Amino acid sequence: MSNFINKMERKFGRYAIPNLMLYIIIANAVGLILLYINPAFLMGYLRFSAEEILHGQIWRLVTYIFMPTSTNLLSMVLFCLVYYMIGVSLERAWGAFRQNLYIFSGLLGQVIGAFLVYAFTGIDMTMLNTSYLNASMFFAYAALFPNMQFYFYFIIPIKAKWMALLSGVFYIYEFFAYGIETKVMIVMSLINFLVFFLATRNYRRISPIQIKKRRTFEKNARPVDGPKHKCAVCGRTELDGDDLEFRYCSKCDGQYEYCQDHLYTHKHVTAQDHSGNAPGEH
Repeated sequence: MSNFINKMERKFGRYAIPNLMLYIIIANAVGLILLYINPAFLMGYLRFSAEEILHGQIWRLVTYIFMPTSTNLLSMVLFCLVYYMIGVSLERAWGAFRQNLYIFSGLLGQVIGAFLVYAFTGIDMTMLNTSYLNASMFFAYAALFPNMQFYFYFIIPIKAKWMALLSGVFYIYEFFAYGIETKVMIVMSLINFLVFFLATRNYRRISPIQIKKRRTFEKNARPVDGPKHKCAVCGRTELDGDDLEFRYCSKCDGQYEYCQDHLYTHKHVTAQDHSGNAPGEH
């Protein structure tokens, strides 16, 4: 799974949309405004409807993201602030391509789930929105930054991991308390989280040290037509093979990057060892 995503990122990473979560937040905000000033347009032409999509109104596959996750103005403002922060944090940790892949796969999963519900029960999930996608993004954020602190009701400090745990308990309750459409949406959102995030098992890539080193490297990177990664031991770059992966070493003093063959076998560079020569192997 990790190798597959890495290959996709090398081939299609240039097409990633920066700040994608910001656009989704704006769409939600516009949807709330439409709900107040022109609800007939929002409900009649933008909301999801499997029946209408099957009759040719395919734009509803996308425009359902305009459906607001809350009709309360204060709740919507809090949603925008919190999920913009989460979106920025995930994009910095994963990179724009991986965040795009996570969001688009989540949106697609919701659509597939809604069509399954329609096919087997005849229920048209016209109130579909991005709430369960947002939940899966929060689970991903809590897994990456478990000790990040939020203030519940602006007063009670609580770490992200405990908030995620409480959210998980709440969704378990919803799963058993509500109908088939809620069950399917919860399952699809959790599949998106488990398959995309946990199956990669690439936690080293997203540690704070790795994020800082990668951002520094990208800032001083070579031109686009040249290699962006180079092993400090063997000199290979990503142009030498699609299967090559490169990581920074958190124990080396400096910006030293290694391929997978030398990440754990090279000699660590210390503050006293800056001779300019490439690090060797143990």
